Amino acid sequence: MSSAVDEDTARAINTGRETIGALLSSVQTHLQKIFIVFVLGFVGAFYALRVWIWAFLEETAKSEMSRNVAEATDIITRTPFEVILLQAKIGMLVGIVVTIPAVLYYSRDALHRRGFQSAVPISKLHVAGLAATSFGLFWIGVFYAYAIFFPFAFDFLAAVAYEAGVDPSWGITEFTEFIALLTLSFGLAAQMPLFMGVLSYTEIVPYETFRNKWRHAAVAITVFGAMFSPPDPFTLIMWALPLFALYVFSLGLSKVVTNVRRRGAAELDTGTGLMKQRLLQFTGVVIVTAIAAVAFVNQGGFAFVSESVYPQLPAQLQPADGNIGLWPLVAEYGLLGELAVGAIAAAALGFLILVGYTLKVLQSPIYPREDDIRSADTTEDVDFETLEAEDIEDVPATVFLEMDEEEALEYSRKAMYDDNRDKAKAILNRFDGLQKQRREAADDGAGSDAGATGGTGAGAAAAESGEEGENVVSSTAAGMLDAFTEEETTEDDIGGYAYDLAFIFNSLTSKMFYIVGVFMAVLGGTFVALYQGGFGIILTQFVERVPDEALAEVTEKSEAEIAAAESTQEMVDILNEAGLVIALHPVEVLIFMVKVSTILAVISVLPLIMYWGWPAARERGLVRGDPRVFLVWGGAIFAGFGIGLFIGFYWIAPAVISYLITDAVTNGMEVSYRINSFSWLVIYTTIGVGFLFNIIVTMALFHVGGIVSYRTMLDRWRPVVVGIFTAAAFFSPKGILTMLLVAIPIALTYVFGLAVLYVLTGGGRFFGGGRGGAPDPEANAAGE
Repeated sequence: MSSAVDEDTARAINTGRETIGALLSSVQTHLQKIFIVFVLGFVGAFYALRVWIWAFLEETAKSEMSRNVAEATDIITRTPFEVILLQAKIGMLVGIVVTIPAVLYYSRDALHRRGFQSAVPISKLHVAGLAATSFGLFWIGVFYAYAIFFPFAFDFLAAVAYEAGVDPSWGITEFTEFIALLTLSFGLAAQMPLFMGVLSYTEIVPYETFRNKWRHAAVAITVFGAMFSPPDPFTLIMWALPLFALYVFSLGLSKVVTNVRRRGAAELDTGTGLMKQRLLQFTGVVIVTAIAAVAFVNQGGFAFVSESVYPQLPAQLQPADGNIGLWPLVAEYGLLGELAVGAIAAAALGFLILVGYTLKVLQSPIYPREDDIRSADTTEDVDFETLEAEDIEDVPATVFLEMDEEEALEYSRKAMYDDNRDKAKAILNRFDGLQKQRREAADDGAGSDAGATGGTGAGAAAAESGEEGENVVSSTAAGMLDAFTEEETTEDDIGGYAYDLAFIFNSLTSKMFYIVGVFMAVLGGTFVALYQGGFGIILTQFVERVPDEALAEVTEKSEAEIAAAESTQEMVDILNEAGLVIALHPVEVLIFMVKVSTILAVISVLPLIMYWGWPAARERGLVRGDPRVFLVWGGAIFAGFGIGLFIGFYWIAPAVISYLITDAVTNGMEVSYRINSFSWLVIYTTIGVGFLFNIIVTMALFHVGGIVSYRTMLDRWRPVVVGIFTAAAFFSPKGILTMLLVAIPIALTYVFGLAVLYVLTGGGRFFGGGRGGAPDPEANAAGE
C-alpha cells in the first residue's frame, strides 16, 4: 500500500518536530524569566482593560455617530462573569504575545545549531533596528484603525441597524472580539514593507515573485479584508485600498534593497552611501516643511488666506465658514495645535514624496540575480540595461549566439549613452568572439553534427513526454486514491462521477454570463432593498399587530401616541425605543441582509442551472425527462413563493410574532429578541410558507415531466424523510426543538404531496412520468 504522506513531507514534519523540541528544551532553563514576562503582560493587560481601555473603545465607536444613534447604541453583558472572563482571555493572549520575543531570544543558540541562520550577516544593531521598525509599523497600523477606520465603520454599522428599527445593543464579547481582530490585522498588515523588504534582501522570496504576483496579492488583500471586515463595500474599500497602496510602496522598497543586495554596497547609484544621503535629504525636507508650516500659522497665515485668498476663488470653492479646515485645531489648542498643523503638513509632503519616489523606482530596471544571468536562454531573459561590464562574461553563450549584429550594436549603443564604455566594449567583444567560434565550428562540421544528434534526442523526449501528458489528468485523479487501496487505481475504478460533473460544468460555461448576471442582479437588488429601509418596513409590519397597551409598557410613549403613529419612520422610532429587536454583533444586521439576498439569488438561478445543464447530464446517462419542465418549474417556484410571501407577510408572521411579543410583555418580561433568531422566524413564517407550497408543485411537475415519477417518490419516501431531518439539523438554528419545527412540516408536506399525486394519477395508473402524459417507463418495467 502506498503511503499517504510522501518522504519529503515526512522529513519536513520530523524536522519541525525536532526544532520545536530543541526550542522548548533551551527555553526550559530560562522558564522563570519567561514566566515573569508572561505575568507582566497578563496583569498589565487585565488592569489596563479595567481602568481605561473599555471606556476608550466605547468612545472610539461612538465618536462619529449622531446623537440619536449614539444614545441608542449600548455595550451590554449577558452573563455575570462575561467581563472578567473576557479580561482574563485578553490578558492571557497579550501575555503569550509578549512572551514570544523572549522565547526566541533565549532559544537563539539552539536555532542557530539547527541551521536557522540568515545568509546575510546581521548584527545586534540591525536586529534592534528591525525590532524597533516592526514595533513602529505595528502602531502606525493601529493608529489608522482607531483614528479613521473604527469611528466611521461603527457609525455606518450602528446607523444601518438603527434605521432598520434594530437596537444596536452590542455584546461586550462580540464587540471586543471584533475590535481586537481588526486591530491585530491592521497592525500585522502594517508590517508589509518590513516583511517584503527583508524577504527580498535575503532572497528568501525574490523581488520578481512579489512583482509578478501583484494580481494574486490584490485578490489576497481583498479576501483578507472580506474575512476581517464587515460584509459591505464601504468598509471593504476602507480596508483594501490602503493595504494595496502599502503593497505598492513595499514593492518599491523591495526593489531598492534588492538592487543594493545584488549590485553591492560599493556601487555609486544604488549603494548604501547614496541611500543614506537620500534618507537624510528626505528627513531634512520633512523637518523644514514642519518648521515652515508652524511659522506660517504663528504669523497669521490662516487669517491671510481667509481674508485675501479665499475671496478670489469661485463661490463653489470657498469654505462655508471662510476658515481652513485645520484652523479649529489651532484655535482650541494654541501652540500644540500649531505643532500639530506642522506635523500634518510635513506628513502630507512626505507622503507625496514617497509616492513619487516609489513610482520612479518601480519604473527603473531591476538588477538580475547571478543565477538568473547564468541560466538565461534568450535575450528576453536578460536585461542588458541593468548589467555591468564584469557581468557580461556570466551571460550564457546561447544568448549571444541568438543575437544578430544589429541587436549587439544596439545594446552597445545604449551602454555608450549611459557613458559606460567598458560595458559597450565587453558586449561587442563577447558577441564577436562567439560568432567567430560558431563560424569555425561550422567550417569543421562538428558543431552541426552534434546539434542534429541533440535535436533528435530532444524531439524523441518531447514526443514521449507528449504521449505521457495526454493522460496526465486521468492518472493524477486515479493516483490520488492509491493511498486508500492495495492496488493501483484506474479511471474505471473511480466510476467517472468526477468526469460527469466536469462535463456538466463545462456545458454551462457558455451560459455562465447569464447565470452570474441573474445571481448578482437578485443578490444586489435584494440587498439594496433591505439596506434602503426594506428591513424596517418588514419589521414594523409585524410589530404593528402588537396591542398598543403592550407596546406602551416597554416604551415611554402612551397608547394614544402609539396609535397615532402612521409612517414607517415613526414606528421605527418606537421600535428603537422599545428595543424589541437587538443586534449583539456590530455586523449582525448586514450579515443577515447578505444571507437573505444570497438565498433568494440561489433560488433564482437554480432553475436556469438545471435547465441548461440537463442535456449534458442526460448525455452522460445520469437523468431522463424533458428539461423544459424546469422553465415551468422556475415560474411555478416564483409564483409559489409569491403566494407564500403574501399569506405569510400579511397574516401568519404578524399573528405569530405579535402573539409572542404580547405574551412576553403581559407576563412582565423584558423583550429583546436577537435579530438573527427573530429574522429567521420571519423567514420561516413567510418564505417558509411558499417553500412548503413549492414542494407539492415540484413533485407534480417532476412527475409530469418524466424527471422523477410518482412511484419513485413513493418508494424513496424513507430516505427523503431522513434527508429532510438531516438537512434541518445542519441548516436550522441550534436546538432540537427548532430542528423538529423545521423538519416535521417539510416531511408532512412531502407526504401530503404523495397523497395529492396518488389522487391525480389514480394510484399511479394514469398520467405517468413520460413525456406528454405517456405511461411511466418504470411502471411498465415493473408490470412486465
